Amino acid sequence: MPMPTHLLPTTVVGSYPQPDWLINRQLLSKMVPRTRVRELWRVADEFLEQAQDDATLLAIRDMERAGIDIITDGEMRRESYSNRFATALEGMDNDNPGIVRSRAGLDTPVPRVVARLQRRGPVELRDMQFLRENTSHAAKITLPGPFTMAQQAKNEFYKDDEEMAMDLAAAVNAEALELQAAGADVIQLDEPWLRNDPEAARRYAVQAINRALEGITVTTVVHLCFGYAAVVPGQKPTGYSFLPGLADTRVSQISIEAAQPRLDLGVLSDLAGKKIMLGVLDLGDPKVESPEVVAERIRAGLKFVAAENLVPAPDCGMKYMPRATAFGKLKALAEGARIVRAELS
Repeated sequence: MPMPTHLLPTTVVGSYPQPDWLINRQLLSKMVPRTRVRELWRVADEFLEQAQDDATLLAIRDMERAGIDIITDGEMRRESYSNRFATALEGMDNDNPGIVRSRAGLDTPVPRVVARLQRRGPVELRDMQFLRENTSHAAKITLPGPFTMAQQAKNEFYKDDEEMAMDLAAAVNAEALELQAAGADVIQLDEPWLRNDPEAARRYAVQAINRALEGITVTTVVHLCFGYAAVVPGQKPTGYSFLPGLADTRVSQISIEAAQPRLDLGVLSDLAGKKIMLGVLDLGDPKVESPEVVAERIRAGLKFVAAENLVPAPDCGMKYMPRATAFGKLKALAEGARIVRAELS
């Protein structure tokens, strides 16, 4: 489908709230799973795919009704943004997890890497096909980035994490090429852990991201954030240590969380040549922003980024929010962008 041509096209980061009848949201609220957690799903195995399809249609229609220009499938089939892809790879032992300290400082079960990591076959291909069949909007699909997946696994096979990340990048690339062929207009890599280990990020993150996107000709995005508001409460940093390094990646857009952490938008000047997917919805605030508040946040971004290079979005995925709140915020996003667009014309 054609990408929107107007200024300030709106999009989402990826996830949308899963219905209570599909997933145990109370249990979900306690975790961002790295291993598989079957008990999260409320629906029996034989009906699960059908239920996920129905939830996906709800997410697509909500985004369309809210007025969002570039939509996703809401990630309804995922327990987390990363574990569905990571645990599908050959070489991951999902049954005997290791432990890694999460960004929130909690000991978290993660897959152990016990052999060379390779993609067995498509993981998200049907998701993309279903999305493409059910919307005429521009469509985006997200994949976990190789650096983040390497940080979220226990390496018991590779000589170092860099070698592991490069094999993860090859697996992501094979998937991304199939998603592109299935009609993805935008492919986004989620790399929230880049700021978790900036030293390792400096050594090999750009190389891994570029390998993951080899041969991808559609719009590409790398998403950074400080963690889900529901999972990482309290004060967030006001800057990203690794952000300037992303200028050297082959991605078209950098997605950053700016509303909740009150990010110093001066950092955007380090990313000349990239489009900025700017977080203008604070997902830590249960109140739905007014379109005027969203418009003001967009205007703040326009002080540092040309209008043709700015893509307004939520700060992060909306998975952990009440659905009515998420829908209200997306409507405010679309209307806020419309206000500023009118001022620019």
